[in-house]
Amino acid sequence: MTKKEISSGVAHRVPDDLRKTLTSSSAALAAWEDITPLARNEWICWVTSVKKPETRRNHVKRVRDELIEGKRRPCCWVGCNHR
Repeated sequence: MTKKEISSGVAHRVPDDLRKTLTSSSAALAAWEDITPLARNEWICWVTSVKKPETRRNHVKRVRDELIEGKRRPCCWVGCNHR
């Protein structure tokens, strides 16, 4: 199985579950590649900062859905402390 190369964030690499979800949708992948590395970093941190597996799955799905809707950063989140 080969991994599709997609752009990472500033401080974070794209985790496998998020990579799989983003590469499964051409619209989500195009939106991902269109946002800044800092914005990608915030999405990655937003996904990885949760504790429960079910919350993480929800966040991964929301990244895809919200990017397709045109959102460029996680809403109502203080942001990644790795900026």
